[in-house]
Amino acid sequence: MGISTRQYQDIMNEYDAVRRRNYMAEQERKERIYALIPEIRRIDEEIAHVSVAKAKEMLLKKISNADAKKSLQSTIYDLSMEKVNLLAIHDYPADYLDPIYDCPECKDTGYIGDKKCHCFQQKIREILYRQSNIEDSAGNECFSAFRTDYYSSQRSGRERLSPRENIENVLSASRSFIECFDSRPGQNLFIYGNAGVGKTFLSNCIAGELLSRGKGVIYLTAYQFFDQLADYTFRRGTNNAQTLPAFLHCDLLIIDDLGTELNNSFINSQLFLCINERILNKKSTIISTNLSLEQINRSYTERVFSRIIQSYTLLHIYGEDIRIKKAFSALDE
Repeated sequence: MGISTRQYQDIMNEYDAVRRRNYMAEQERKERIYALIPEIRRIDEEIAHVSVAKAKEMLLKKISNADAKKSLQSTIYDLSMEKVNLLAIHDYPADYLDPIYDCPECKDTGYIGDKKCHCFQQKIREILYRQSNIEDSAGNECFSAFRTDYYSSQRSGRERLSPRENIENVLSASRSFIECFDSRPGQNLFIYGNAGVGKTFLSNCIAGELLSRGKGVIYLTAYQFFDQLADYTFRRGTNNAQTLPAFLHCDLLIIDDLGTELNNSFINSQLFLCINERILNKKSTIISTNLSLEQINRSYTERVFSRIIQSYTLLHIYGEDIRIKKAFSALDE
């Protein structure tokens, strides 16, 4: 799921508006030049007359198509050079009367042949960012800004790897998730660990990378996610009619901080509905939480826990609270 049919049509309407605006600007330029340099109006009229005459000759077979085209091109070239010289004499650039385009590559159509132009792709990315709910953090929270030096290289406790070795493995798994997003649809990540170890930052890194590749991403905290589902279920109207379909069919759904919401039977049923439907439809989901697997098992139904264990790659992040480390570093400065 990238953009909706309505969003696609909105983009095409934007292109229509751009073409109309530029056409009006072209006409204003032309009328200004015609008034200032009447000879240019005569040249344009002559170009039009010659083009029609040559077309008639070709239709009546009085001249071969190749000869007609060659003669027409030569005549138009000579007349066009007259226009350029007249514009230069009056201090106007040679392309002043050329068509005006915001994007010369696609001529403001959005397409080059049957492929979407880069300007169309940019419009899609902007829509996806706006609806993803991570627009504010997308520029700062990316893999290039991920600091593994915040994680200790010393092993401690029962962990087999140091926090730094572990986060490097987590980052590798996250990049693999991205690179295989199309070839292995329906991958899921369950990212868990104590508060402040970088779970949300990592989720946003993944989301930002996939958004830049034109994927539809929705990011919500657990509270926002269940609040919107409750609104959809109990107060459904035109404003929220697409809430559940969007949650079920977007390319990537991110539920951040699972466990911070007030848990009840509605929460459990809606969580199972979403994760189960997305598994069946091979749509990817990322869930992050401060809860341990044991706490997830106790807090949610057996069906929810079973789906997570069976269908999600478990990424455990551990280490010191990075936010506290940053705060102390700022005080030292």
